[in-house]
Amino acid sequence: MSTLKDLIADTQSQFRLKPAAAKATFATQSNLKAGFRSEVDIRQHSIVIDEPAALGGADTGPNPVELVLAALGSCQEITYRAYAAALGIPLESVSVKLEGEIDLRGFFAVDEGVRPGYEAVRGTVTLVSGASAEDLALLRGAVDGHCPVLDILRNPVPVALDLNIEAPAAAN
Repeated sequence: MSTLKDLIADTQSQFRLKPAAAKATFATQSNLKAGFRSEVDIRQHSIVIDEPAALGGADTGPNPVELVLAALGSCQEITYRAYAAALGIPLESVSVKLEGEIDLRGFFAVDEGVRPGYEAVRGTVTLVSGASAEDLALLRGAVDGHCPVLDILRNPVPVALDLNIEAPAAAN
């Protein structure tokens, strides 16, 4: 049985030999149901996304901006675990608490000068580890340099959204 450290080292080795094998495409499919409730399929997983009642939803699931925070927190945790294993740094546990500041005047078109997304995200990563301060600084640098969701949030990503218009089904 291979360890996480072995898995990471083997994967790194394979990607060095065949860089094209490292290219991956992730996909989702979502469908707005009633109100603001959206059902999202991700591989074999389904999640419900909704707005809280105060924002017009039925609060049947987290909202999209909360999922951004969840994506960042969980990606940080996964990346800490992976790099701790790869670097041989003991890590008993890792958890992340995040908050995002958003001015809803942007979403509700109250003030065109206010962006609709987060103005700032802040949080705390908590590690339980007996490693030295130097090793933990090395680990943090590796995580901050290689966490995919942190990179997505810190750097603009080209996004292209086509609009497909279909006629409604004929009434019977």
